[in-house]
Amino acid sequence: MDALRPGDPARIGGHRLLGRLGAGGMGVVYLGRTEAGALAAIKVILPEHAGDEDFRTRFRRETEAARQVDSPWAVPVTGADTESETPWLATEFVPGPTLSEVVARCGPLPTRSVHVLGRLLSRALTAVHGAGLVHRDVKPGNVLLTADGPRLIDFGIARAAEATALTATGLVVGTPGFLPPEQATGAGAGAGPEGDVFSLGCLLAYAATGRPPFGSGAVDALLYRTVHDEPDLAGVDDPALRALLGECLAKDPAARPAAADLDTRIAEDVPGDGASADWLPEDVARMIAERSAAMLALPDIEATVNTSATTPAPAPARRRFLTLAAGGAVALGAGTFAAVRLIGDEPDGRSGASPAGRRWVIGVHADLTGAQKAAGRAQERGVRLAVDRFNSRTDKPFTLAVKVLDDGGDPARSVRVAEEFARDRDVLAVIGPTGDAATGAALPAYDEAVLPLLTVSSLQISYPARVNAAFFQASPSYAALSMPIVNRLLLRPDVERLGVLIDRSGGQAAYQAGYATNLMTPSLTTGTTHPRVVPAGTSDLGPVIADLLGHRSDALFYAGDAAGGARAARALAATPFKGPSMAQHTAMRPEFLERAGEAAEGWEFIAPFTDAGGVSGEPGVPGAADFVTAHRKRFGAAPAAWSAEAYDVTGLVAQEVAALVGSATKGGAGPTGSPTATPSGGTSSGSTPSGDTPSAGTPSADGRPGRAALVAAIAASRYEGISRTYVFDEERQQLVGQEAHLYRAEGGRYRYLGPAPKPKS
Repeated sequence: MDALRPGDPARIGGHRLLGRLGAGGMGVVYLGRTEAGALAAIKVILPEHAGDEDFRTRFRRETEAARQVDSPWAVPVTGADTESETPWLATEFVPGPTLSEVVARCGPLPTRSVHVLGRLLSRALTAVHGAGLVHRDVKPGNVLLTADGPRLIDFGIARAAEATALTATGLVVGTPGFLPPEQATGAGAGAGPEGDVFSLGCLLAYAATGRPPFGSGAVDALLYRTVHDEPDLAGVDDPALRALLGECLAKDPAARPAAADLDTRIAEDVPGDGASADWLPEDVARMIAERSAAMLALPDIEATVNTSATTPAPAPARRRFLTLAAGGAVALGAGTFAAVRLIGDEPDGRSGASPAGRRWVIGVHADLTGAQKAAGRAQERGVRLAVDRFNSRTDKPFTLAVKVLDDGGDPARSVRVAEEFARDRDVLAVIGPTGDAATGAALPAYDEAVLPLLTVSSLQISYPARVNAAFFQASPSYAALSMPIVNRLLLRPDVERLGVLIDRSGGQAAYQAGYATNLMTPSLTTGTTHPRVVPAGTSDLGPVIADLLGHRSDALFYAGDAAGGARAARALAATPFKGPSMAQHTAMRPEFLERAGEAAEGWEFIAPFTDAGGVSGEPGVPGAADFVTAHRKRFGAAPAAWSAEAYDVTGLVAQEVAALVGSATKGGAGPTGSPTATPSGGTSSGSTPSGDTPSAGTPSADGRPGRAALVAAIAASRYEGISRTYVFDEERQQLVGQEAHLYRAEGGRYRYLGPAPKPKS
């Protein structure tokens, strides 16, 4: 739980507000207490929706229907006001963790726990459907776990079954990965109770395996797999549970059992009155007990007071409690952050204070201990070098510091890292996260705080749209990278058909890269493709390679990880094939060279990162000499992949902050198109935005620019870095351009061949 913000109400409908539980597209959820002492979760609708008569009509109708839901396994409505200027809905507050929190921290649940979960949630859905509602967002985040069983929450996007006329045609309502095919196709208005059963099947599969049955990643890919692919139920070993999930996940709504039928078909005792959470593993029961114990401190909370920028922060003990109560804090056990590191104590004075005494922070949100720790460490180093360079200026208007938080590549930890950065008002912008899943998980927190986030290594094709558009994908997506792949492999006289091998072991990166390459080939060339998808863990790729060659493939593209790429290379080397072969950058690791051996020779790789002198060990790209020298001096090694890109985007941020500060100091507009030397080695021709609201864009008392103003400045910038030119698309704020880099495996190492060639027209 977070403290109330300036502008938040102190009371709503007889509830004294204690803090914020969260926020979403419909409104803000507060923790409140009635005068009788009962706790409630209160959803307050945003003004833009409250002023929409159609929305208010739906909200009124749904509130009345929700009051009729009578089940001990569905959180009851305790109060509402649908007619006030700011409509609100209150439900009983349950202090238990969400199913998504539990699985993220403790792993999949045992079979008995999944059976109990399924039986009780089926009863909750039976009550929902009996009240004429369709929940339409059954997902792990909307299920709370307590000692005596689960609780289904959040009817915020539920719809009365007969009242669909007011729903926009084609609107996809729900959470991708947990919604039924009939909603995934855009026909969400017509989804009925059968859709909730499908979503329950997805939720139970997630609880049993730790992953959604249709994967994760970009929304469009998730929706496609939901409609066309069979669910991945690997890891569900109980035959009865596996069969039941198969029925719930039937593509045809008519083939699914009703929620009421599930209750009678699941043969599992449910917790009785006063149960001690024996239906759950010990670590989960402990987590629930800790969360419940934290609530005991609530009666001692002082009267709610809205704080302003000049109000002293809460005392440390109180702040610790507020975080503990929300369940996202490091105090609750596993998944703690790495120590925060702030530069500022350098012996050579690189980070000395500016003449004005102003010191602000660039955040680094990285994977420093997980699967992508090499990339995360390289990016941290790039950020530090850019900050060093800025701080070495004698005329700097402020001093920069670096704050580093490690998410370990874990999406749940990534959310907590984002929340920590968002709360720190000295953080101007954040570079990261490192991976796709961590980025997707963190976006809501950054967007709500309007905190600029720039990633150089998260390459998903698309991300959910955000209200404040504070996210910048400063690297080509998998779709953009498919274009140089197709150009390299098919724009040659000896290639007519491209064999595309998509290895599910590579996760979403492999799926999206392979899918985009297959899709773009007929659009960019006269060639054709023969795609093959292999399940994760396939050890023998020989038959797949034989199939690709048997269908006259005269070039091969592998989308997957390094281990699978090595298997593909060895299988290909055992054939007479002599055509070009290429893999995506995710396979370009030492493991590929080690496992493939001589079979690796000649394989090429398209990568979104440049070589600044460290990837191949050869002289780096033009203009990077100073960067390489500084890197070697500070870190004792040449820069690795992704370091130059992080250096560049940090320079972009520093330049735009300096322009905003200069504009505020002079009382006029910032630069309007004339390139200026940047403080970290590139050039910028961005313009300082005008017209920000005081709360979003006006500098603070110490001259720190508003976050919204910085977001707008970054969006309008053009920056010449050492790795590429940075310009962002106005609509989606993705990097404009298809710049990529080409590498080849030669003599047991990776050789940099230069920028990937582009077609002549």
